[in-house]
Amino acid sequence: MKVGERLERLREAGERLAERPPEQVLLALGRVLDGWSAPRSAWREALARALPKATGFSEAMVREGLDRGLAPLTGAALRDVVARELGDGFAGGAPLAASGFPTTGVILAGALPTPVFPAVLAPLVLRSPVLVKTSVHDPVTAAALARSLAESDPELGRCVEVVDFRSPDDAALAAFLEADCIVVTGSDETVGAVARRARPSCRLVVHGHRVSVAALGPEATRGEALAAACEGIARDVALWDQLGCLSPLAVYAVDADPEAADRVAEGLAAALDGAERRWPRGRVEDASAALTAHERAEAEMRAASGRQVVLHAGDAWTVVREDDAGWRPTPLHRFVRVHPARDSDGMARALAPLGPQLAGVAVAGFGGEASDVAHALARLGAARVCAPGALQTPPLGWPADNQGWLTPLARLSSRELDMDPPGE
Repeated sequence: MKVGERLERLREAGERLAERPPEQVLLALGRVLDGWSAPRSAWREALARALPKATGFSEAMVREGLDRGLAPLTGAALRDVVARELGDGFAGGAPLAASGFPTTGVILAGALPTPVFPAVLAPLVLRSPVLVKTSVHDPVTAAALARSLAESDPELGRCVEVVDFRSPDDAALAAFLEADCIVVTGSDETVGAVARRARPSCRLVVHGHRVSVAALGPEATRGEALAAACEGIARDVALWDQLGCLSPLAVYAVDADPEAADRVAEGLAAALDGAERRWPRGRVEDASAALTAHERAEAEMRAASGRQVVLHAGDAWTVVREDDAGWRPTPLHRFVRVHPARDSDGMARALAPLGPQLAGVAVAGFGGEASDVAHALARLGAARVCAPGALQTPPLGWPADNQGWLTPLARLSSRELDMDPPGE
């Protein structure tokens, strides 16, 4: 069936969905989330078996990532987010009412399965049927979620259509962009291409390129606190092979001690080596492997020239102790740079150019300064500030791209009429 035909079928399903009470839809979606997050979820087990072949991730890593990533996605969490973002407007009877668009198109990107769940479910909360374009890197998760919806609530299942087409299929993309609301996730190039073709009348919600880092203050750059922080950061790096926006690419050792960065690099190298044994790295394309080899050689050359750069490397991970706080890109696939920063102000100056792209920061070891550091990072643009080890388990409805989960997809209506009966 062609994309345009699927969209028309969704419009018909959406008319029936709009007639269902919002609370009923919310309960149905909550049951599906509880089914996925349950410890012995058959749906999650089936997805865990399918993902390694489809994505190239190792099975052990997939299972760990799904268990951790889906645990916060529960029916109770869904109700909390709805109450926080929509309040009384969810039921439609408040002065400020929220509703979804007749259709919503969601363009997925990347290989991570867990972001698929909030992306697909958010429009359904607003009773908007969803047309989903799968990512070339993960062709299975969206279809698995759609099947679970159909099994749990057949009428709700008819409100999700999953399509898979590749560029340059201009006809399919044009038909897809006939949806009333478009949500696009991906590189800045992908987002820009969709934005240029989207109709002026549609609602366009974009989630472009984002990065995450970690910051360790003086109380976490030595001893047991350092070991614990490195274990958490290594898990954040290893899960999904550092390919998500919440995967830390760098660690800032914020300490006046000039040896702090060396200790952090050594501790993180040991932790990544342990993570590799528990959750082996998955498939790496030739181009990515070549880029890693290049960056390792480049680090060795800088070290040989007398700069205070140190390379730590295993078969499937890399840590580079840098000699300054300046940001340097990484080739991903478990490649982390450790930067020295004498104080939190120096770290903030180094991160300032990244502000618009800063997704999450894992923070530990700042003691009484922790609140000030968190506020400074938020001012830079960080959408999440959390503990090491928690980056890959974001709560449902976290403010990705510094915006709400539901409100960008909602049509808001302010009801200002005097509702008293005529004549009174």
